Amino acid sequence: MSVDTTAVETVNQAFYTAIENADLDRMTEIWAEDLEGEQVSCVHPGWPIINGRQEVLRSWALIMANTPYIQFVLTDVNVMVLGDVAILTCEENILTAGDEGDSSFAAGKVVASNTFVRTSGGWRLWLHHGSPVLQGEDDEEEEAA
Repeated sequence: MSVDTTAVETVNQAFYTAIENADLDRMTEIWAEDLEGEQVSCVHPGWPIINGRQEVLRSWALIMANTPYIQFVLTDVNVMVLGDVAILTCEENILTAGDEGDSSFAAGKVVASNTFVRTSGGWRLWLHHGSPVLQGEDDEEEEAA
């Protein structure tokens, strides 16, 4: 594994840890700065695309403020480094708390593409795109087998 691949995986893990810990300061460090004419972007599952660093960070602040508990277990992590850009794909296996006062948990799966750019400060997140994996009857039959 290359030094760049390891560094990208480390920043990617820090991204998910920041979400789990509702650490907006750390999240702010992880995202790249907008460049002239080019903005960072984020697609949360079921949301329209969000462009611009301020708007992206505002969306994370909103999610963190309204998520009492979330845990990610990442699987099928793949990294491809192309010069100063790295693309990481993974499956987010997510466990979240139920409604307030409820002791239940909900589980779900999201496939994610995270694009990182190399900066003078290290690798920074440029694009996060998460798409929910819908469980259909075929999936339930496979799990029962």
